[in-house]
Amino acid sequence: MDTGYSLEKLVQAYFDCRQHKRTSASALLFEQALEHNLMQLHEELQDGSYRPGPSICFAISRPRPREVWAAQFRDRIVHHLLYNQIADRFHRRFIADSCAGIPGRGTLYAASRLEAKVRSQTQNWSVPGHYLKIDLANFFVSIDKRIVWPLLVKQIPERWWRGLAKIILFNDPRADFVQRGSPETLAAVPVHKRLANAAPYCGLPIGNLSSQFFANVLLNELDQHAKHRVRAKHYTRYVDDMVLLHDSPQWLNGALASINAFLPSLRLRLNPRKTVLQPIARGIDYVGQTIYPWRRTTRPRTLQQALARIETMPADEVYASGNSYLGLVRQSSSSHNEQALICRALLKRGHAVEGLHLTKAFRKHH
Repeated sequence: MDTGYSLEKLVQAYFDCRQHKRTSASALLFEQALEHNLMQLHEELQDGSYRPGPSICFAISRPRPREVWAAQFRDRIVHHLLYNQIADRFHRRFIADSCAGIPGRGTLYAASRLEAKVRSQTQNWSVPGHYLKIDLANFFVSIDKRIVWPLLVKQIPERWWRGLAKIILFNDPRADFVQRGSPETLAAVPVHKRLANAAPYCGLPIGNLSSQFFANVLLNELDQHAKHRVRAKHYTRYVDDMVLLHDSPQWLNGALASINAFLPSLRLRLNPRKTVLQPIARGIDYVGQTIYPWRRTTRPRTLQQALARIETMPADEVYASGNSYLGLVRQSSSSHNEQALICRALLKRGHAVEGLHLTKAFRKHH
């Protein structure tokens, strides 16, 4: 039976995978014997003996302590292989307001999309409106793979690709992993957010392309409920962060009750501490930006963290990080003052900046 799999697809997945991971230790090790390693992976996929290898577990401290599980480079190639084959058929069924993990739908898309919806809801800021902002509790750790699997099966009729999806989805990285990084940082991750403490068949490792994709497949069910059952005209979601708009706070409370009643069917629940219902004019904090009447700015906390980091980071990191921060604040529609603050911080560290539009820093000459 023709599986639809080929070496050419594996090679394309390799090129896609290495695009942002080429300098990682796992990628460099794989590329030392590239042809041999690719052919070995190809043979394992063909004869059905492929199984994921051990992951690396570490923690990051910014913006808050969080656990990351990094798959080996060869396993990341397989994630891209499956994604390249099946993602489009799922993406075509997602609503336009599902953001993150979808090509062309990053934070700028999400912020711009919500800003346009706010303008529509408030008739270009001429009438008042309210927003409901909700967030799922311990989302990635709470995902039940047994709920995701039937959703995948519906759209993957090919037996070979379905089998590969099952191997990736149900692989439990806790069974075989190497712990790296600072034990103190890892200890700072709250116990309920640790994958090691998740229930059986629950939890997807943060850090893998496949996890982002499977999460979107699951939350598409919530998107469809919001649009077709709740009938939310203005709704958008970035990962597990959702915003609904309406002129009536009572209607939004009803929408909240409906979503709360639906979530147990996905084995998920809301985080009540992050549920916000208030007038739109006070500003909506979303994907690192704040949407106010007539302007969209970078979240103040994000800007302060950027300035503090530029002041204290090692000199050899300032150039790259400074340009990244300039790119970040330029995503907002009212960013001149934020760019000026970052440029001043870069000037203090000895870097030159592009003086007219404040869009770029230049390397420090020795």
